[in-house]
Amino acid sequence: MEPGTRVTLTDIEIPFARLVVIFIKWGLAAIPAAIIVSLILSLVMFVLGGLFGGMGMMMRGFGNF
Repeated sequence: MEPGTRVTLTDIEIPFARLVVIFIKWGLAAIPAAIIVSLILSLVMFVLGGLFGGMGMMMRGFGNF
């Protein structure tokens, strides 16, 4: 092929059963990914809550809670 040659894909034939298997694999692969992302977000929120959680108390004053 020449470097400037373009190819256009017009049709892909995938049997329905194979497509279902692909979607099931993607769905199962998404579960551990969602768990990892939620753990990372929980850790970030825990750190931010620890850093900035007392800001409201500081703004009101320590004696008025």
